[in-house]
Amino acid sequence: MSTTSEEPTSPSFAALRGQLHEAATEFAGGQDALEGILLGMVDDVDRAVAEPLEIFPVCHHSPASALAMARRLREKQPKVVYLELCEDMAPLLTELRNCRLPVAVQAFASDIDGFPPDWAPLSVVAPITEASAEYQAVAYALDTPGVELVLVDRSSDHVFQWDTRRPADGETHAAGTEPEAALHGEAVGVEIGDLRPRFAELEEHLLRHGKVRHWSEWWHQYVEVPLGDSDHDTYRQVMFLIGSLFRRLAPGRGERVRVDEDRERYMWTRMREHLAATGTDPADCLYVCGAFHAASRVEEFGVHGTGDFAISPRTATTWQYGLIPSSHAAIEAQFGLASGSVSIAATEWAKNLKRTRVKPYRLEGQSGTRKPSARKTAATAPAPTPTPTPVPTEDRLTGFLQQPPVLHTLDEAELLGWSVDIVRAARRSGYLASTADAVAVFETSILLAALRDRAKPTPYDFQDAAVTCIEKDTVPGRRDVRRLVEIMMGGDRIGQVGYDALPPLARDVHDRLAPLELNLQQRGVRRALLDMASRPELRACSDVLWMLRRLLPPGAARTVMGERRLGERSIQESWDLSLGTHQRALIELGYEGVSLEQVLEQRLRRTAYGPRATTAEVLAAVEDATLHLGGRRLADELGTRALEVLAGERTVDGAPEVLRRVRGLLAYYRTSEPVLPPWIESFVRAGYAHYCTLLPTAFRDEDATVGQVSAMLGFLFSMESLALSLGCDRTQLELAVAQSHPGDPAKTALLWAAQVQLGTLTRGELRGRCDELLGNPLVVPSYPRYLSGFVHALEPVPGLADVVVEAVSNAFGRLPDPVLLPWLPTLITTLRSNAADLAPLLIREAGRIFPARLAALDAWVPPWQAQPVAVASSPAPAPRGAALLPQHPETCDALADLLGRTDGWAPADGPAAGPTGPKGAALLFTHRATCDALAGLLGCGEPWTPVGPALSASSLTTRHPATAHAVAALLATP
Repeated sequence: MSTTSEEPTSPSFAALRGQLHEAATEFAGGQDALEGILLGMVDDVDRAVAEPLEIFPVCHHSPASALAMARRLREKQPKVVYLELCEDMAPLLTELRNCRLPVAVQAFASDIDGFPPDWAPLSVVAPITEASAEYQAVAYALDTPGVELVLVDRSSDHVFQWDTRRPADGETHAAGTEPEAALHGEAVGVEIGDLRPRFAELEEHLLRHGKVRHWSEWWHQYVEVPLGDSDHDTYRQVMFLIGSLFRRLAPGRGERVRVDEDRERYMWTRMREHLAATGTDPADCLYVCGAFHAASRVEEFGVHGTGDFAISPRTATTWQYGLIPSSHAAIEAQFGLASGSVSIAATEWAKNLKRTRVKPYRLEGQSGTRKPSARKTAATAPAPTPTPTPVPTEDRLTGFLQQPPVLHTLDEAELLGWSVDIVRAARRSGYLASTADAVAVFETSILLAALRDRAKPTPYDFQDAAVTCIEKDTVPGRRDVRRLVEIMMGGDRIGQVGYDALPPLARDVHDRLAPLELNLQQRGVRRALLDMASRPELRACSDVLWMLRRLLPPGAARTVMGERRLGERSIQESWDLSLGTHQRALIELGYEGVSLEQVLEQRLRRTAYGPRATTAEVLAAVEDATLHLGGRRLADELGTRALEVLAGERTVDGAPEVLRRVRGLLAYYRTSEPVLPPWIESFVRAGYAHYCTLLPTAFRDEDATVGQVSAMLGFLFSMESLALSLGCDRTQLELAVAQSHPGDPAKTALLWAAQVQLGTLTRGELRGRCDELLGNPLVVPSYPRYLSGFVHALEPVPGLADVVVEAVSNAFGRLPDPVLLPWLPTLITTLRSNAADLAPLLIREAGRIFPARLAALDAWVPPWQAQPVAVASSPAPAPRGAALLPQHPETCDALADLLGRTDGWAPADGPAAGPTGPKGAALLFTHRATCDALAGLLGCGEPWTPVGPALSASSLTTRHPATAHAVAALLATP
């Protein structure tokens, strides 16, 4: 690590150096590391104050820093503002005027190039609140003509280039379980002025002696309050001193320190490049950075730095930029702050403005702010002197460190108001609070402040007092007292990105949903009712909502009524929409494309062509493409991809899902298309051969479940007719079943069912095998697993439902209670875990077989135990012919009346063509034209030959008896 050489010290801090030297000698007994640290801190302050380019140290989300920044900007009026923020985020800052703070500037990359693939997606956020120094600088620079805002920190790409998979200084990963705390997602947070001790023992020492619970409370009590009314020089020197202290006491000199120093080299390099390119006088500039980086000791420090830092090029990763909503809770969770600290800071900011009458900077048109009455004026720098002479810096640190603590008088009116408000809020939340509790909170707050050596209770003292006096053993509502105090102190303010600042996709979504006439940018749930029958224009809104349901998190668009399946579209739908709550997800969706259709197509392709894509996932993508995008282009392409993935699979893990989706797609295409798509025909043909090949292995494989083997057989049996019509051979399936020799009882039962379906095993033989299992005491404990296999067999062979019911009934009827009762829980758990989807089919079959009433159960005999009824043989054969018509002549009479025929019934023993006419099919004699046409077709032209007084059969039937028999067989005529 290279640092600057020692520079001559200025006489401004000579008195302070002497006092610190005496203190180090007295406490440490001589010159040692303590003296080096104390004197080095003064040197850091002296060096930073003497820099020609004014450095303004800040702490993130600090009201004191924001107040000092507003004062300094109005006093100095700099022409260039250098800001410690990722340099590639500069174009987004102008969109802050279209948002309601707090919001976060985000850089997002989903397709990465140059980083490990498991890092994707990459996301960097920088939250901005109104009570922050960076917002004051941005508002001043953007709304003041002639002022340039330059971001000088490393780019978002360099954040991950220098990332060692551990958050560096000023960078933290999102945390928290509350919805508001998760607004930043898994992004890496960057902030201006992360100021917190890295030395754990130092932080513990400060908290213990400061009589506070956490760092946010210590900072508020011992830094925010004393610096609130200090002048500019005092503020700068104190912040330089604190930054130097934390920097010098940081443990180790490892990777984290290296990243911090590289960031400082990066920023000073960018500032010197800008000064050289524009020729700007450093006296007209202001550098806003964290106090930790202000006390830097790198060679590149200052406008006259000697270092030559080489900035590495960015990777080929494509970054997208936008604004996302943030919240106080999200900022606290992102940067490890105490709960409610940012809300308390916002309250202190408002009180400081009212007390000091400082006019803050706000962007013109900012949501939630009033328009400035005064017209903007160009920045005017102080009149330059011909030969500027540097003014010696006055020592303000000594006086600040020696002055006694300011004793703030008790503001009874404010504390009484807090006490009354918290009791009122507690009552609304279900607490049994009373006026006595308000008095107790008031007195306890004063008591706690006195115990902590404070004359005026802080918001943290009041919060502890409220919890002590009001909180009970249980929380009656959703919020406890601590959370109620946070809400009362300002609440968890949640920002919102305005319409004009949204990406094109998000604006397109709001435009397409405009016919719903709902304020979808507002947080909360909005109920949308769509009646497409009366308002056909809402069908387009329905399409958008179904795509949002597919692309956004579950709560963003939730359907209450209506569904969309293949071939089915609802005419009425009801939706619960919370797009305002999930605005971040919608904005990040806009980073992937300009329309929902484009993003959905990209995601489907990414899923289908991924290295770990399965056949079931690709078929699901085909279904989604058909449902949401329409057309055949993408669906056919993804279907062809599913065929390729199927050919490369060597396991049957996704067989149940493949079967379900292929069945659905086949049913859809058969009802909506004139012919099946070529890809699905190829898929059925390839799937038939694929599963036939894997079937023997799956029966033997212990990792393959019975449900997966059942799905394979279901595919083979249900798709068999289509596969055979496409050229497959059934012999392949028969050989696969014959080669299967499972050892698992459930798979054995499944194999028996497949043999029954193929005809190699009869139902009687199957029943005999089940009886043998029940009769073997060694097999009885594993009988539930056989039943599980039989129940799974209902998927490929649903006709075996009666056999399965018979097997279960025989088990209950034949097994003794000592065997049945211990086995019954195993049966129930087996059916519930392994065959829950097929149990309804089994129950329906049992309902069909068993009697419906309890009274009939005693006399009921199972069908498989009933004796067959003997049929009495008749002495003479019954006459051939249709016996049903003569027995029920009413039907024929009604049909004859309908056709207008008045012919009566012929005698039962009367001949068809006279007493000497030949017996046979009288239809040929009645309708001779049909016979003549058939004779012409066969090339036979012989005329009809009379036989006796009536026409006999034609010579065609007598000369060609085989043809006559074939015609009779087709007509089912004996």
